[in-house]
Amino acid sequence: MNIEQESSLLGDVHPAVIAIWAALIAIGNLLPTIPLIGVGGTFSVSAAFTPLAGIFFGPLGGAVSAAAGGFIGQLLAPHTAWLGIATFIVGTVNALVTGLVSRRKWIYGVLIILLGTVFWFTTSIGREAAIFPAVFYTLGVIMAVLGGKLGIKLLKSPQTFKKGVGIWLISFAGFVGAAAIANYFSIVVLHMPAEAWLGLTFLAPLERAIFSLGAAVIGAPLLAGLPKIGVYVGPGEIENQEDNYAD
Repeated sequence: MNIEQESSLLGDVHPAVIAIWAALIAIGNLLPTIPLIGVGGTFSVSAAFTPLAGIFFGPLGGAVSAAAGGFIGQLLAPHTAWLGIATFIVGTVNALVTGLVSRRKWIYGVLIILLGTVFWFTTSIGREAAIFPAVFYTLGVIMAVLGGKLGIKLLKSPQTFKKGVGIWLISFAGFVGAAAIANYFSIVVLHMPAEAWLGLTFLAPLERAIFSLGAAVIGAPLLAGLPKIGVYVGPGEIENQEDNYAD
């Protein structure tokens, strides 16, 4: 039996590895957050682990890992559940987008961002702050395209730095995809005013760029090192493993 026959709906990674990553996402919610000076937000380790789930395990395996980890994490740290019981959906979308982009299916990641854009403009508040998605979501679309074309090649590079750049591109797309859906609920549920969104027009991309950098710093060494101990994650290593089985 070859590796393709052993693959499940969760992708080509053993379910135990996916479960361990889900646990890391959940535990990350309990760790102290790091304030982002000049941005006003905070960075958590869980925020970095979430897009890596999609990059490591693919769209379905990553989404399952992020959903399970996010759901358990919001139970462990309810103060992080700003959307109540549905908060875990945000991380799930993030991992789904990074999984799609990192598996050459970037067009679907773009469609998720565009779907969030459509949702945005169905609200009066969204229409008043049209410049926000014009800047933020457009950057996400650009990163999804770059990630799907250039980022994949960088992930397969033997150089850890290049892997990090690839992770950064793809993670940025994932964060924007998740934000595109989450921001709609921020308007509908939390009624954030247009003035607040206008103020976030350039801060939101900067914040996601920092989050993506965190994912790159954590993910690049793991992407390079895990295959050396027999844990094959990421599109490049999975393909290499399949080639080895074919030989």
